Formats: sequence, C-alpha cells, structure tokens
Amino acid sequence: MTVISKKKQTDSKQSLAILCSAFKNKSEYALTKEQADYISRDIKVNEKKFICINTLSRFICVVLVDDKKNHYTVLESIRKNGATITDHLNSEKLTAVSIVNELSNPDFSLALAEGMALANYQFIKHKPTAKKKANTLASINVVDDKATVQHIDNLSIAVDATLKARDLVNEPVNTLNATDLADAFKTMGKSAGFKVEVFNKAKIKQLKMGGLLAVNQGSVDPPTFTVMEYKPKNPKNKRPYVLVGKGVVYDTGGLSLKPTPNSMDLMKCDMAGGAAVGCTMYAIAKAKLNVHVIALVPATDNRPGFNAFAPGDIITMMDGSTVEMLNSDAEGRMILADALHYAKRYKPEMAIELSTLTGAAMAAIGQYGIVSMGTATDEQKMKLTVSGLRMHERLAEFPFWDEYDELIKSDIADQKNLGGPYGGAITAGKFLVKYTDYPYMHFDIAGPAFIGAKDSYRGKGGTGYGVRLLFDFFSNL
Repeated sequence: MTVISKKKQTDSKQSLAILCSAFKNKSEYALTKEQADYISRDIKVNEKKFICINTLSRFICVVLVDDKKNHYTVLESIRKNGATITDHLNSEKLTAVSIVNELSNPDFSLALAEGMALANYQFIKHKPTAKKKANTLASINVVDDKATVQHIDNLSIAVDATLKARDLVNEPVNTLNATDLADAFKTMGKSAGFKVEVFNKAKIKQLKMGGLLAVNQGSVDPPTFTVMEYKPKNPKNKRPYVLVGKGVVYDTGGLSLKPTPNSMDLMKCDMAGGAAVGCTMYAIAKAKLNVHVIALVPATDNRPGFNAFAPGDIITMMDGSTVEMLNSDAEGRMILADALHYAKRYKPEMAIELSTLTGAAMAAIGQYGIVSMGTATDEQKMKLTVSGLRMHERLAEFPFWDEYDELIKSDIADQKNLGGPYGGAITAGKFLVKYTDYPYMHFDIAGPAFIGAKDSYRGKGGTGYGVRLLFDFFSNL
C-alpha cells in the first residue's frame, strides 16, 4: 500500500503536483525557468487545466482548480488527475511525489492523494511473472497546512479499507470460499479491534436460516454467517447501525444456470457487498469512530450440485414465512432475508444492506452509481446522499411504491423470489424489506462493484465500491 503522510515542505528531488487557481512559480518548487515558462505557456496559449512535465528524474504536474464550480464535481476531477499522475510516475519507475495545495480547502489535496493512492492498486499475487511490472510509487507527501494529521490518517484508512475490499472481490472462489471470507473478517477484526463471531452450518441450522441453507444445498462447502461488532465506550448512537452484505462467493445461478459469456465468468465478485461491509467495519474500528456499528454477512456459493434448491421449491425462512423459489439465480435475496430478520434483535437505528443483487440495477444506471431504495428517514437518506456525492459513489433512489408488492405475491407461499420482467431492481428490494421492522436502505451495487475495463482510480476488476461512502457517512454523523 502507498504511504500517505503529511510533510512541512517539498523535497526538490521528488516529483511534484501543484494544486492552484493560477500558476505562479515559487522557489520551493525548484523549477527551471524553461519549465516554468513551458507551464505558463501551456496554460495561456493552449488553455490547459492539467499540465505535466517529465524531466526523467522528476515528474512535475500543475492542476488548475476552479473552486467556484460544483465542489463534488471538482473533487472527482482532481481524483482522476491523481490517477493520471500515478500512471505517469509508475511508467517512469518513480517512487515518491509531493502534493502542494495553494488553495484554502484541504479537500483538494486530499482528493488528489486519494486518486493517486487508489490508482496505484494492483492485484498480482497470483501472477509471478508480473512482479517486474509492479508499481513503484511508494509514498505520497501532502504539503498542506490546512490538512491535519487526522485528515491524512482517515484518508489512509479509507484507502486501505477500499483496497482490502478490492483484494477480497478479486480473489477467485478456489482461494476464497465462504469460510475463507469469514476468516478474512476475523483477521481484520484482530488488526483493527472489533469483535468477530462466525456461525458454522450447525449454528445456522439451529437458527433456522432457511434462505441461506437452501442456497447452500448445491455446494460441497459449508455456509457461514459472520457477525461483526464495533462498540466504543460512549457511542453517539443509543441504538446500533447495522450493515448487511451479500456474501455469495461464487454464483453459477444454481439450477437456473447462467449463460457463461460475460456472466458466470465474473461471478467471483458476487460477495462484493459482504466485502464492503466487512472492510467498512475495519475502517470504522481503525479510525476509532465514536459510533456503534454491527455488520452481518451471510456467505455461501451457489451451485447446481447435490440437492440444489430447484425452481418451484417452497423455502421456509428464518422468520417462519415461506418463499416460492422460481429462479435459483435470485439467490442473493434469499440469504439476505435471513440476515435482515436476524438484525431485528438489535433494534437498529438504521440498517444499510449492500449487494450485487440484480442485472436490472446495472441495466438501469450502468456502472456509474448505486441503485438505492428503502424506508429510512429523509434525514438519513440525505446524509447518505451527501456522502455518496462527496465520494462520487452516488445514490440513484428508485421508487418504493406499494404497487410493486403485487409483483412478488405467490399463489402458494407468502411471496415469490422473482417479480417478473419489469422493475426487477425494485421488486428485489421489496422482497427484502418484508424482513425488516426498522429504518432500512437497500444499496444494489451490481453495476459498479466489478468493472471489466480500467476506470481511472477505480482500476479494473473489484472497485471496493461502498466502503468510502459508508466510512464518510459514519465519520460525519
């Protein structure tokens, strides 16, 4: 992981990134007259807002910031600039860079450092031949009087947690099954200081988690149900916030088998919601935020073997209600329903559930944000929306009208797990809300959780989507 630290001054031998509203050469930048003239000319003649010079031993960038534009849009543009700088630094095998912020708001230098650090991520642990191509950027030094040590520490924690989530999502099922995922949460709990309890299959049977057990019927590997808790001595909230994450470590679709091209190939990512909530717990505990949070991750793979649950089966859920299972590829809602019912015992302030749940969500808004819906208060929704804008993990709230309930009614059970061809993202949320009795938000991250082509600082593959949003939300309560 790239080390982000606060420094009082720049190092003339290091690469340099300058954030300013208008470029003025300063002695501490150690620029030659030719370099300063080139930057000034590029700004004036070519109207450039982002200028980079490669001096071989040193890389110099100037980022012009218009702080009168929408703040969140500017921050995202700066993160993308950071990703570009990281690519240049690594291509030249450079190891360190200093960020100088001439503007009054530390958000700008933090956003640039964030974009740089997130873009520096690689998942090459299973590729020995790639070691020669390993990224060289090792340190980012923030020279900004407005940025406090706590700012830098929290940024480092958010980046670290996001990259941990990416690692989990990128890991294939032959090296990360349900038990391995639970073990990863145990390791993070020990490192950051939060409690982790893992229920085995016998305990899950005892609790009568029918949804989780049904999905697991086709697998040789047992399911797990992980309960994580972070509670400081005097938390701000009297009742805990509960995070719930889908932990389907691999999804074949079960007997409703997926077509392989562009579907099953990528289904190691179907536990991205579980990874996001587990790594959010890591960040919250590492930062010692004064908030009581519990996270629940039901985990299994979904395969068509053994006694795999079949379309038409009636499943009795943990709450005693029944579900007519019409499609085994709508398995995520089955395991999440048991987790949401289990959460009732905590009487949560609010529950936030993250899952790669529906292709319908991806079809609706692509990889550009999160489809959200639920019963949380307007104030809770607004705070989540602001965190989404700040982190550019934006929420697109879908309607939650009563009419959608009609689409999941079953003739022979309390409800069915498939709602038909229309409003698929919404009927999935409607299925889940029936297992709650508390303020609840459903975040469908199917679009942005795993991407097939490089997208600036989000990279390629697992993105860790949701971690930064949730950490920002809890940091700003």
